[in-house]
Amino acid sequence: MAIISVPAPCGLSRTAAVRDRRQAERGAEVNIDKELLRLMLRRMWTIRHFEVKVIEVHSAGEFTGGAHPYIGEEAVAVGVCAALEDTDYIAGNHRSHGHPLAKGGDVKGAMAELYGRVDGYCKGKGGSMHLADFSIGILGESGIVGSSVPVATGAALAAKIRGDDFVSAVFFGDGASNQGACHESMNLASIWDLPVIFVCENNQYAVTTSYKDSVAVEHVADRAVAYNMPGVSVDGQDVIAMYEASMEAVKRARSGQGPTLIEGLTYRFDEHSLGLGRVRRGAYRSEEEIEKWKKRDPIEIFTRRVVSLGELSEADCEAISEEERLKVEEAVEFARNSPYPEPSELHEDMWANPIAVP
Repeated sequence: MAIISVPAPCGLSRTAAVRDRRQAERGAEVNIDKELLRLMLRRMWTIRHFEVKVIEVHSAGEFTGGAHPYIGEEAVAVGVCAALEDTDYIAGNHRSHGHPLAKGGDVKGAMAELYGRVDGYCKGKGGSMHLADFSIGILGESGIVGSSVPVATGAALAAKIRGDDFVSAVFFGDGASNQGACHESMNLASIWDLPVIFVCENNQYAVTTSYKDSVAVEHVADRAVAYNMPGVSVDGQDVIAMYEASMEAVKRARSGQGPTLIEGLTYRFDEHSLGLGRVRRGAYRSEEEIEKWKKRDPIEIFTRRVVSLGELSEADCEAISEEERLKVEEAVEFARNSPYPEPSELHEDMWANPIAVP
């Protein structure tokens, strides 16, 4: 597992396990079921094709509003969700398509929601940043920075109070790691030994601000020491590394040992959100930096690894990609043909109907 650093809980000597992140790319042996490897590759391709298509149709004016591409970060969500059960909960952030799709969310429902149609996950009323499916543990996402962290923590508290055997995982960015709600949640989760996994997707920038200019420690995971929980900084371009770190965190959570902070060091290949052009991009990151990270495409890294190990053939990998591309194309047609919600339905689903009277 490509771990960058492992801060120990308070009161223990700090340890560091440093491994060459290229280990995975050299084809190190993995002890993961072939079907799970296939599923992880499939879900990464689902996200990649979904996001590429979203950029295309948004640029063509087929739907409006915010959309935050997850391209380049697929290994983080897929690695984490591969370690979870359907009954486990996740909550995400404004970069919101990758999380539910990694958990096994419906591509058609997600695309229809972006189009604002009634067949969308939230009946066309939530849009890109609000995809939820309680049947497979997707609590939803939020455009308010850091706001999903206390939601996932609350779900973990509910699990502990009710004696339910599920884990809650929450995705947030390096910018959100500076929010008070994030720190308050980690503090309470540690005090109460809650079964929650805090996953920081450190894609290097909060919009245009480098995390190096806003985070006082070298790694966001270093902050785990203050909350007496394990913190690991993982190569977020390596889905196997993310999966193995998540499995350790899930084991801790299920056994009553409390939360873990996982920092996935990753990179968004596109802009923070659709509509921020390439001219603005040059103001805070260089083309050289972008191209350097693109050489560590998480899907390419994973594909090379499973092929070199003989787990999957190149033909298998290509077939998986094409199958998911076609599913996304079908999802777009499904969204285009779905009707818009009626104005009379504006307030439906906002309150219990009828509202219960004591």
